[in-house]
Amino acid sequence: MEILIERMGAGGDGIAPGPIYVPQALPGERLHVEINGKRGDGALATIHEILNPSLDRIAPACAHFPEGCGGCALQHWAPAPQAAWKRDKLRVALARGGFAEAPIAETITTPPGARRRADFAIRRGTDGLRLGFHAAGSAAILDIAACPVLHPRLVAVLKPLRDLLPRLPALKRDGSAVLNLLDSGPDLLLRTDGTLDAAGRALLAGFAAAQGLARIAWARGNGPQEVAAQLGPVAITLSGVAVTPAPGAFLQASPEGEQAIIAAMLAGLPAKLAGRGRIADLHAGYGTLSLALARRGRVTAFESDGAAVAALANAAAKAGLPLAATRRDLARQPLTVAELAPFAAVVLDPPFAGAEEQAGLLARSAVPAVIYVSCNPQALARDLRFFADQGWRVDAATPIDQFLWSGQLEAVVTLSRPAKGKR
Repeated sequence: MEILIERMGAGGDGIAPGPIYVPQALPGERLHVEINGKRGDGALATIHEILNPSLDRIAPACAHFPEGCGGCALQHWAPAPQAAWKRDKLRVALARGGFAEAPIAETITTPPGARRRADFAIRRGTDGLRLGFHAAGSAAILDIAACPVLHPRLVAVLKPLRDLLPRLPALKRDGSAVLNLLDSGPDLLLRTDGTLDAAGRALLAGFAAAQGLARIAWARGNGPQEVAAQLGPVAITLSGVAVTPAPGAFLQASPEGEQAIIAAMLAGLPAKLAGRGRIADLHAGYGTLSLALARRGRVTAFESDGAAVAALANAAAKAGLPLAATRRDLARQPLTVAELAPFAAVVLDPPFAGAEEQAGLLARSAVPAVIYVSCNPQALARDLRFFADQGWRVDAATPIDQFLWSGQLEAVVTLSRPAKGKR
């Protein structure tokens, strides 16, 4: 059937009336498509022929993109309209949250070849071994030889890892490989569906030596991880401080994205921190934001992961920074209005689902400034409504595209209370 794409969906699909969702389509394009499934409230279609291509259509950067790799949705779209679309995603989120007039900066876009973290799927079958990303909306694994999003040092590990895995008895059929690029080099967390024996450990140790990996950790399925081979210390520098993360630890997607988030966050801090200088960092992780904040005031960092708390506390102590790391599951036990009272500023950087209960408590608290770092515009819109209802204002909002060529968006939103008597 012939359709006209009217707009882009949140995930990066083109949408025609119906609605009909079409991956790799662009607004204004007239297409001949084939309906081959359902998606949410509409139909899912694939492009049979592009009858009238958009002037914004460009050649994709990756040979895997036309195959439908689930890692990217927008490689066919020129950078400028893509950045404008991402900025508009933040505008819509702010409006839904009650801040239709909020000032929004231009989108900051990180470069290709900068992503320092990847989670690869592994499948061993009769047709050989596949190591790569899932196809969009599918359990099928696309065998990845190269990726223009990833840092070249991570890409360089793929071929030798693909050669190694068939010789590893611990991999029966399914597994995964999380690669983080640290200052000490690529750091590998390997999960398999079988037990790692002594021979397997020897294989991994040899692989680490040959490929320059300081550490390889292993776990069976989703079980506890253990270090299978370590040839040297591992560390990453966050805001000038060396931190030792656990295998597979969450890091911001790229150094450039991390720096953009930190810059927007620091710009949003009150000039005098209300004369008290106490800052809370909620969902602090390994201190990506806490360590930068500790150069501006006394920081209390709250995080549920024990390994992250220990690593952050140790790193801050060695650097002599005024930072206290506290283990607390904020999803189960958010900070109360009374507990928030001593802080002159709070940074909230929740997981993808947002922080609904904590946002409500923050909005009702006496904290004069909140900086919300979000990776989910939908959750951001929901959580901002609490602040709008309590008369807060948005002083700045910065869209950061560090999830290159995807529908995802990072944002930093600075909120403050208006002067007494003003709304």
